[in-house]
Amino acid sequence: MSKSVPFLTAPANTKGWVGDVEFDPFSFSENFDMKWLREAEIKHGRVSMLATLGFWQQQYVTLPGMTPVTDSNLAPTVVGVGAMLQIIVWMGVLEFWTNKGNVTMETMFSDPKRVPGDLGFDPMGLASGKSEAEMERMQLRELKNGRLAMLAIGGMIHHNWIFGEPLF
Repeated sequence: MSKSVPFLTAPANTKGWVGDVEFDPFSFSENFDMKWLREAEIKHGRVSMLATLGFWQQQYVTLPGMTPVTDSNLAPTVVGVGAMLQIIVWMGVLEFWTNKGNVTMETMFSDPKRVPGDLGFDPMGLASGKSEAEMERMQLRELKNGRLAMLAIGGMIHHNWIFGEPLF
């Protein structure tokens, strides 16, 4: 039985992955590639960590030439559709570039050496010279902070929707 949800069976495909707490109530790990699921979790966590910072920061800092808004949910309307489409297009280009054109679930991990979340970008050398245990500890930290940030940004957005007032 699962450690995190004792009335469910423990998912077999999550064993051995950093951050495994035997939580997969919808059996995604049985139906999808675990590398693809982990890649998605890491990407969403990283974006959510940036989003939580940007969400509350937008309330206090306004870029020159922009109209300040108190509700961060309305910030995309200030910059307009063109700027938002540029973000979407450039994120698509970045996704295509980092995966060498393999952007579908079937092809993303055609190279067996590819590790989920590893983009080969480490300008500060944080990963170099680390033991396997230290790397797993850092990966677990990133996963936990990313999971918390995903919950946090959802809470921040819904706070503004429900109460119609600034976060702070």
